[in-house]
Amino acid sequence: GDSPSQVSLQTQSVFDEDLQKKIQENERLHIQFYEADEQYRRQEAQLRARLDQLEKESEQHQAVVNALNRKYTDAIEKLQNDKALLEVKAQTLEREAKDCRIRTEECVRTISDPVIQDACFNRTLSDYNSLNVPLHNRRHQLKARDVAAQALGFVQSLVSALLNFHSYTEQRVHIYPLDSSIEAISPVNLKFSQYLHENASYLRLLEEDLLQLHHSITEDSITALETLAKLQDFSRSFSSYSSFLQKILPYQLQSLEEDCEAFLCTAALASKNRQLQKDMKKLTAVFQKLKSYVALLALPSECVCVCVANAVFTQMSVCLHGLHDAATELSQHYSQKASLEQDLPTVTQKFRTTNECLLSSLASLTNSCGKVRSESVSYREALANRQVLTSSTESREGLMQQVAQSQEKISRLEQEKEHWLLEAQLGQVRLQKETQRIAQLEAQITDGGPAETHSAADGPDPECADAPEPLQDSSVIGMLTITPCSESAADQESREHLIKHHYMSRVSELTSQLQMCDSKAVQFHAECRAVAKRLAMAEKSRETLTEELKLAHQNTTRLQDELSTTKRSYEDQLSMMSDHLCSMNDTLSKQRDQIDSLKLASKGNSKKNKSR
Repeated sequence: GDSPSQVSLQTQSVFDEDLQKKIQENERLHIQFYEADEQYRRQEAQLRARLDQLEKESEQHQAVVNALNRKYTDAIEKLQNDKALLEVKAQTLEREAKDCRIRTEECVRTISDPVIQDACFNRTLSDYNSLNVPLHNRRHQLKARDVAAQALGFVQSLVSALLNFHSYTEQRVHIYPLDSSIEAISPVNLKFSQYLHENASYLRLLEEDLLQLHHSITEDSITALETLAKLQDFSRSFSSYSSFLQKILPYQLQSLEEDCEAFLCTAALASKNRQLQKDMKKLTAVFQKLKSYVALLALPSECVCVCVANAVFTQMSVCLHGLHDAATELSQHYSQKASLEQDLPTVTQKFRTTNECLLSSLASLTNSCGKVRSESVSYREALANRQVLTSSTESREGLMQQVAQSQEKISRLEQEKEHWLLEAQLGQVRLQKETQRIAQLEAQITDGGPAETHSAADGPDPECADAPEPLQDSSVIGMLTITPCSESAADQESREHLIKHHYMSRVSELTSQLQMCDSKAVQFHAECRAVAKRLAMAEKSRETLTEELKLAHQNTTRLQDELSTTKRSYEDQLSMMSDHLCSMNDTLSKQRDQIDSLKLASKGNSKKNKSR
């Protein structure tokens, strides 16, 4: 058996181990308690801070609510006061209108009584009035039919664009923000798509009613607002479509709101959705106004006079301009939204195609609305423009006539100048020939003998009888008559003609050569300018390429330096890592030796303990 000392040692070791475990467990519990206490304090501090913040926000909201209540109370009181004032004013105006109506009836009665008393045919007036037939104006009928055809074309293009817009909007609702082929779309979008599916029934009816209205206007009929029975059908169909737009507007606004709430919606995309909501409200309001004006035109004739109809048409034109503006803004904002949606990571090709089709339908809607928008000027401005145009045209015609006359005069003077230049040249030639002839005659006189002299009694030489002007020389001996044998007049004319033709041909040849030289000079000048420009561009490109080459050389040098530096650093790091690895291997081998020695020592101790 074991000795008492060993038993006491074992018991003591067991107690020590239990005590150590208790101490460790107590320490762990203290640590857990401390951590729980710290976490509780942190949570308490956070909750207190949040409570303070919420109390401050509550106070701020309460202050805002109180301010709004005061504001709304003041506004309600002000509106009630305004209402009371307006009621008093309305009662006053009603009394004044009643008095005016009574006075008008009295005036009409006062005016009509003498006419009825003095008219001798008042008994048969109704009989004659029954024979009244409205006038038939074929030009008016053709104009009315032309206007109806223009309106039909506008409505047809508008209906086509709206059909495409509603259809592609329905297709988009089934794709974005949730794809109906993968998961169910929201109830709002589902209801919205169901309503959009009904758009053709309203728009086709609108087009058919206007087509029937156009067919009812013929050359044989008399067209006026009171005779257009089909206008009421068109008014009802237009009112139905306007009600349809009013019905789908809340769903469309809510659908855009859901687009804003999507997890991929950015701030820019949300702002575009807000703008589209405003655009849809504006477009629906414009159609509501148009519905009112069309309904006014479709009223019976006793309710609508000519001046009222003109005012309605004027306001309708203004409203159509507003429709074009609304469609333009809608198209611009949708285009910006589509460009932003192209950058989303979950966009599919089907969604892109739908957006493109939607944008094309909006573009056609804008174009169709722009067809009825025409620019006009005032009557005074048109008259002023006509006067300016007339005066400018007259002055231009006068200046053109003066220029033509001046050109004719210049050409005539040029011809006369050429003629007199030729005459001067011919006269100079004649002068030279006459000078030579006189010189020859003088030489003959000085060198000639008695046979060449004749007395005054002798007649002229028969061979030279045809000479036009004989030369006479008087001296002491007697008078000497010298008659040169000149050429005939026909030879002179032919010679002059040849000289004139020669110089004319020479002048024309020189003129053509001069024109050719001028054209070549202009061409060479243009080529030189083009070559100079190309040379300048080549110089600039050469300088640019030189700079780029320098930068490339610098970059190459820098990269080579960096490469060499990196290479050296990598080599140093590799050498350091190799040294470190060697030292680690040495340390590891030493530790293994120590572990082996410790294992051997522990085995020896265990054997000794067992032997004991």
